[in-house]
Amino acid sequence: MPPPVLDVRALSVQFETNEGPLRVLRDVSLQVAPGETFGLAGESGSGKTTLGYTILQALAPTARVTGGAILFEGRDLLGVSEDELRRIRGRRIAMVYQDPRSALNPTTRIGAQIAEVLEIHERAPARAAGRRAQELLELVNIADPASVARRYPHELSGGMQQRAVIAMALAGGPSLLILDEPTTGLDVTTQARILELVADLKRRVGAAILYISHDLAVIAQVADRVGVLYAGELVEVGPTADLFAQPVHPYTRGLLDALPHLDGLRGLVPIEGRIPRLTDLPPGCVFAPRCDFVAPACTAATPALETVAPERRARCVRWPTVLATPRRSTAAAIAPETVASDAPLLAFEHVSKYFGGAGAVARWLGIGAPPVRAVDDVSFDVRADEVVALVGESGCGKTTLGRLAVRLLRPTAGRVRFAAPKPTDAQIVFQHPDSSLNPMKRIGPSLARPLVLRGLRRRERGRRVRELLEAVRLDPDYGARRPAALSGGEKQRVAIARALAMAPQFVVLDEPVSALDVSTQASIIRLLAELRRTLGASYLMISHDLSLVRHVAARVGVMYLGRLVEIGAVDEVFRAPSHPYTRALRSAVPRPDPAVPGRPIRLEGSVPSAQHPPAGCRFHTRCPQKIGRVCEEAEPPWARASPTHWIACHIPIAELSRSSEEARP
Repeated sequence: MPPPVLDVRALSVQFETNEGPLRVLRDVSLQVAPGETFGLAGESGSGKTTLGYTILQALAPTARVTGGAILFEGRDLLGVSEDELRRIRGRRIAMVYQDPRSALNPTTRIGAQIAEVLEIHERAPARAAGRRAQELLELVNIADPASVARRYPHELSGGMQQRAVIAMALAGGPSLLILDEPTTGLDVTTQARILELVADLKRRVGAAILYISHDLAVIAQVADRVGVLYAGELVEVGPTADLFAQPVHPYTRGLLDALPHLDGLRGLVPIEGRIPRLTDLPPGCVFAPRCDFVAPACTAATPALETVAPERRARCVRWPTVLATPRRSTAAAIAPETVASDAPLLAFEHVSKYFGGAGAVARWLGIGAPPVRAVDDVSFDVRADEVVALVGESGCGKTTLGRLAVRLLRPTAGRVRFAAPKPTDAQIVFQHPDSSLNPMKRIGPSLARPLVLRGLRRRERGRRVRELLEAVRLDPDYGARRPAALSGGEKQRVAIARALAMAPQFVVLDEPVSALDVSTQASIIRLLAELRRTLGASYLMISHDLSLVRHVAARVGVMYLGRLVEIGAVDEVFRAPSHPYTRALRSAVPRPDPAVPGRPIRLEGSVPSAQHPPAGCRFHTRCPQKIGRVCEEAEPPWARASPTHWIACHIPIAELSRSSEEARP
């Protein structure tokens, strides 16, 4: 067996803070062989990204390595000079970051940015570097690489930007490629293409890959072996198939139980508690305060990472008991069981929303740019005590519809009817709480502001703020903290509490958990379900995560390029018949089981411009089931698959039923 490209031995890293040393990594050991993909999983704050930065020797000034070694191709990176590190970084070791926008220069064309890497590390002439840049764009499956090389980052979609960053990382021909959450925040079809690309690159390039992610479903599809980090310690390592079939450590079992499954029956079981403060670690096993299998021996001493089976190691003294205990087969239901009222609480009636475009005179003269048709002639309703979800790729109009629902935007055409008596009966929870919470205000005053608008007296406001914090399972002392002192999940709980302060009848949830790790995601979703039952409110949930939607919603609408293409009860939309686009979305969802490899339906090309939408069916330019000119020339009619299930497609319902059943894995 060839020696590993990367060999991390007993690595420990700490940050110096005012509260004392923050021990972010402790005694971490792992190896990555040539041509192997090693998946590194764990919740936010477990130390995954810090490990990636430590390998690159790119830590903040307050951080220092307190022990261990990092052997890369046999050399300890902790002992090489800064000049030598500069020659290694970007050439022999490359890293792809979570947000491609932070890695791309917005003022430089894509081709020039890739060529710059070649000019610096390979001393390539400018013309040769430009040609090689286009070859690298072609390597990462970008159509028309010459055109893309001439574009600026803002002219590319999120998935295309991520491909460009991967091409830049491959420019130096690295032996080790570190991918840090490369698909987080991407919609399922874009994610599927990136995962296919990673698997393809492993075959064609042969580099060792360290794949960092909090999403075990993604890791199941790409990794050969998996390591699980918790609070800075590696708690389990093993081959992917073995680890997913029979997790040994209770924390790994908890992460797998938190994953939502596309069947709607398994998953979304949160791990109770939270990661401990790294300045004040508990005695013994660091996971003991949250563990269902805890015993006195667990807190007596820190367990060693011991071999529990061939090629498998775990840091748990009770691993035989864990293996002998059957895993939970199903989860408690989240979606509402009661039948919603027939009376619509909110109704969209032929609603359109356009942005920009030429003025009336310019349109009359036939000059100027056309508007962006973000939402185009959409009609559906949300009934009282109902959860409706909207799914679709980024840019399909979901968020615009959500903002129209709460009157943050006015429709260009059509009408949004809201049956509640007060405008404040409709609230919204945004995707990123960082952008919706004032960083200078403490949590208490932020929650009190809506109560001032409701006319509550000061004493009543203080009591109500405490009640709101308790409702979202935060201690009352959180009211004195600022957003910077909270984790991502805690900030999202505050955002939910603020929306609930107005006692709304209707709440828009705009990707409320897309940036959170799986355990926090499960906790937030169950909290939202519990609060909905308490308030009797209706939710419009916007998401690109179909597995999550299957657990939460009663009805689902599927959007593509500003139009609704399918709507129905959740069980109807997730089985035959289906719109071809819905089938493609379902097929792209990664399964948290390496024994069931993903078979995504490849949608060729990118989503057309909303300024110049295709004539006829808007999906015909990418549809794998296009039947001819009728798709290009005529708007698809709405066909009724059942009394509650409608599909906008030229293909007959019977044919859609057959094709959906044939495609089922």
